[in-house]
Amino acid sequence: MSPVMTEYFRQKLLQWRSELLRESTETLVNLQDGGIQEPDIADRASAETDRSLELRTRDRERKLISKIDEAIERIELNEYGYCEETGEPIGVRRLEARPIATLSVEAQERHERMERTQRDD
Repeated sequence: MSPVMTEYFRQKLLQWRSELLRESTETLVNLQDGGIQEPDIADRASAETDRSLELRTRDRERKLISKIDEAIERIELNEYGYCEETGEPIGVRRLEARPIATLSVEAQERHERMERTQRDD
């Protein structure tokens, strides 16, 4: 991968990470603004469900930030864009769609087939 492409993906990952951190901060501010003050029990239940969903989403994003950090580290080690399983280059279209990808499309498909067959057992 050329240095220009590598820098493009590094910037894309940094921007994505920054966006996720900003959203996380907004969630924390919203949660600290106070508890659920709805007088109606149905409204309170709905607000609690929304809050729970928001927290689950933020937890998934926290894990995603970790994967973004790992991808940035792979860039720094000149390992970004190569399949962890085969060592072959990962296609640019795949990296564009999933910048944190660690497997080529073929390796990912093999991995998913193995998971399905193990689940079926």
